[in-house]
Amino acid sequence: MFPIGLPSPNPPPPTQEARPAASDVNNDSSITSSKKRKINSSEREDIDSISSSPKTTNYSPSSCTSTSQHIQKKLRFEDSVDFIGLDVKMAEESSASCSSNKMKTVFLAGGVGHHANGLTKTAGSTTFSNSKPGAAKKLVIKNFKEKPKLPENYTHETWQKLKEAVEAIQNSISIKYNLEELYQAVENLCSHKISAKLYKQLQVVCEDHIKAQIDQFREYLFLTLFLKKIDKCWQDHCRQMIMIRSIFLFLDRTYVLQNSMLPSVWDMGLELFRFYIISDMKVQSKTIDGILLLIERERSGETVDRSLLRSLLSMLSDLQIYQDSFEQRFLEETNRLYAAEGQRLMQEREVIYPPGQCNTTDSLLQTSEKPLIATVEKQLLGEHLTATLQKGKDVFEAFYKKDLAKRLLVGKSASVDAEKSMLSKLKHECGAAFTSKLEGMFKDMELSKDIMVQFKQCQNLPGNIELTVNILTMGYWPTYVPMEVHLLPEMVRLQEIFKTFYLGKHSGRKLQWQSTLGHCVLKAEFKEGKKELQVSLFQTLVLLMFNEGEEFTLEEIKLATGIEDGELRRTLQSLACGKARVIHKVPKSKDVEDGDKFSCNDDFKHKLFRIKINQIQMKETVYSLSFSAGL
Repeated sequence: MFPIGLPSPNPPPPTQEARPAASDVNNDSSITSSKKRKINSSEREDIDSISSSPKTTNYSPSSCTSTSQHIQKKLRFEDSVDFIGLDVKMAEESSASCSSNKMKTVFLAGGVGHHANGLTKTAGSTTFSNSKPGAAKKLVIKNFKEKPKLPENYTHETWQKLKEAVEAIQNSISIKYNLEELYQAVENLCSHKISAKLYKQLQVVCEDHIKAQIDQFREYLFLTLFLKKIDKCWQDHCRQMIMIRSIFLFLDRTYVLQNSMLPSVWDMGLELFRFYIISDMKVQSKTIDGILLLIERERSGETVDRSLLRSLLSMLSDLQIYQDSFEQRFLEETNRLYAAEGQRLMQEREVIYPPGQCNTTDSLLQTSEKPLIATVEKQLLGEHLTATLQKGKDVFEAFYKKDLAKRLLVGKSASVDAEKSMLSKLKHECGAAFTSKLEGMFKDMELSKDIMVQFKQCQNLPGNIELTVNILTMGYWPTYVPMEVHLLPEMVRLQEIFKTFYLGKHSGRKLQWQSTLGHCVLKAEFKEGKKELQVSLFQTLVLLMFNEGEEFTLEEIKLATGIEDGELRRTLQSLACGKARVIHKVPKSKDVEDGDKFSCNDDFKHKLFRIKINQIQMKETVYSLSFSAGL
């Protein structure tokens, strides 16, 4: 049975073309003309050139009036075209029939109107001159001699509108104006050199609002409630400054950008919050105390609000007070915590794990990662290992060596590189003599691989059992009490073949088989199908008995295997009472007692094909100093 940001809200106005008038019935000739324009480099936005190819007609003297109206109709602009500050003149040479009117001036429709932002929009003027037929028409665009002035009280009224919007944002109420209109208002003010005054006015409004927030933190509040309140104030402030900056983006990208001494709108908000809120000694002290308390509770196993903790730490970092106000106290508390923890663990004689395996809130504190690790390593691997009677180092070495040996022999190490990195740190802290035996363990594992390659190349092993042997040097490895057990004849024969091979290459040496470290993979057949069981050598000897019989008592199994009583009870408990119950025990209970009977569980089911059945370990508190070797 068991064989083995916001863009500019007012884009450039769309290009409008001059509209040609409909041809007269008697008109059968056309003249193509081009219009050129010159644009001063100081214009605020590019304006596309205007081109037209109107049809011309030979007019009689009586049609001069209609000709004037005809030209006016052709060149009328829609009101949406905004030529603010431009004087448009056009000269046109007409037919000889209108020679009596050498010059005729036509004004574009539109007159004076008010734009949505409150600025006055003045239509330009166009002049046409009549000359010979077929002459080119020219369009010349020039700047106004004087820049248009803002309407009276425009600056005051516009600021009141902007101030009202900012206060609405700060009080979380709706804004009466759309953002595009507010953005354009800021741009208009900045274009007329009112940027400095606008920046100061905005700073005063933000300052007054933040000043009013400090009073809520001076009241007595429970620590958790206080932390939530300071976090809400910070989150609201960030949200408000983002919206305010979007309105004053033009100011931020022009005036502020050109003045290196001025902070941006966002940085100005951070400075005000830092100065009036978090720099208040009572507020800052209570905030830092609260954060440290949350970290301490989390380290002790309590559930804390990690999102709140993360947000508060981010606040300290954004306000640039993390290192000066928090980090030093945090490292001092960490030093105190791990000093006490290291002392406690040494007194209880438990393993001290490297800091990389600590599952605490420390993972949230990436800013302090390097000094934090240095602090933990100093406590766990430095001061306490060197300051306690050499006794502390011996205890640490014994436990660390035991666990390292188990990881190497059973293949439980997650990473050889990580193991060697830890070894390097121990060597730096405790010296080469402390780690020489641990380094020898790694060397033995590498030599064993080479020996097994040579063994399998020159030996034709009998049977269907594959043998792997790790050769361990006496003195490098932890002490394991030798235990004689009754192996199967096939196993004994393989041991003798390997012993002959090894001693033939290394005469004068002695091999001692360590059965407690052996492990096997068994191929088993159940009603559900075939499975592979990864088990210890002791578990293997017990399971193979059920190839010879259906049911055995505790005493019968002990006699057949030769396994020591306590070790045998733990072995049977792992096979009959654990998660993977491959054998039945009668009566059913958690412990193995005298008189219990065991049989194979043919109905065993498991979702995995290869199942590892863990051996129940004995609690060890005493170590002896003797040699161990492993199979």
